[in-house]
Amino acid sequence: MNAALLNLLRRLVRKGNLTVFSSAGEQVILGDGSGKPATIRIVDAEAEKAIAIDPDLRFGEFYMDGRVVIEDGDIFDVISIVKENGLEKAATVPNTLVALQHVLRQQVKSRMPLNRNRHNVAHHYDLDRNLFNLFLDQDWQYSCAYFEPPDISLDEAQLAKKRHITAKLLIEPGQKVLEIGSGWGGMAMYLAESSGVEVTGITLSEEQLKISRERAAKRGLSDRVRFELQDYRTMQGRQFDRIVSVGMFEHVGIGNYGRFFRKVSELLKPDGVMLLHSIGQVHKPWATNPWIEKYIFPGGYIPALTEVLPSVEKTRLLVRDIEILSMHYAWTIRAWRERFLARREDAVKLFDERFFRMWEFYLAASETAFLHDKHFIFQLQLSPSLETVPFARGYIEAKERELMEFEKTRPPLEPVDI
Repeated sequence: MNAALLNLLRRLVRKGNLTVFSSAGEQVILGDGSGKPATIRIVDAEAEKAIAIDPDLRFGEFYMDGRVVIEDGDIFDVISIVKENGLEKAATVPNTLVALQHVLRQQVKSRMPLNRNRHNVAHHYDLDRNLFNLFLDQDWQYSCAYFEPPDISLDEAQLAKKRHITAKLLIEPGQKVLEIGSGWGGMAMYLAESSGVEVTGITLSEEQLKISRERAAKRGLSDRVRFELQDYRTMQGRQFDRIVSVGMFEHVGIGNYGRFFRKVSELLKPDGVMLLHSIGQVHKPWATNPWIEKYIFPGGYIPALTEVLPSVEKTRLLVRDIEILSMHYAWTIRAWRERFLARREDAVKLFDERFFRMWEFYLAASETAFLHDKHFIFQLQLSPSLETVPFARGYIEAKERELMEFEKTRPPLEPVDI
């Protein structure tokens, strides 16, 4: 086995039960034997060398290409063993230099005056709609669900998420709502039907725009729910009573937080409320994992709250509430991953084996980020006004009970056309 890779593995895996077969057939047993065992085989010597130099990028690439093969367990088990040990133990001089290159590249890109937001969004969200039908809930909610209580189904948890967010928005009938990053339209339709409001949803995905308009028309909501292909940064001359953004902030980029909250402040009425739902992490990350950046979410960045709040404080917006959902996304992604694996044959027919392994790796890595890397969801409630939001949180539960009664009479959702 490549000496640098062997040294890296021995430094990294102290706990757990990982067996690695080199391209020459050598067997290395790592860890203390605890936990679920996993075995990998590296097919060729060039892959061993490349992984030793840049494991964050190259391990995932070689798994996609079939040059890293899982022979016992699955890729989730392998990534879990690595992350349980702590990635910082893997640091070596060449790894540090490569990591610095990744950081500098992403930091520069995030601060460019003109970025590639529409291209970045299309890279992920304009894929064949059949893909998302393999693993999402019936409403195609592609963000963290709210498992309250914890034993509910994915569909129930996604409905609970929409209910929880709606309650925090303190919506009144007749108000105008802006959704920044409107996905496939489910949140906007729920707001309109549950609260009697007009919703404008904006997206940079042409495919999501098309599906959202189709869904709103089928439910007879086109007069109250409108979707636009629109960048929030160029919106002018409009103000809204409420603004909501779910799962979009991760695409804003660290260099654009000030611009984002200034625009929110401009678009929100003086007595308005905004609810921002986003992934966060405990420590300032500096850069996105290079494999995720290259293959899944180009331009994405998951911030620490210490990177977000200073930009809020520079506007007229007041932080009225912060809620941390620490495990809900791990449970959400686990449900997605199990559904996706169960539809492996369909995914391979739709794309190919390499694409299937790429998405399997993505879902496994994302789930372990919430299990082991201390990622979480934060819901940030903002308002220019001190009086609009009550001074105690009891209103949230009370509104949720009211919304649950509405849901009993709401016409069932139809499956998204594919």
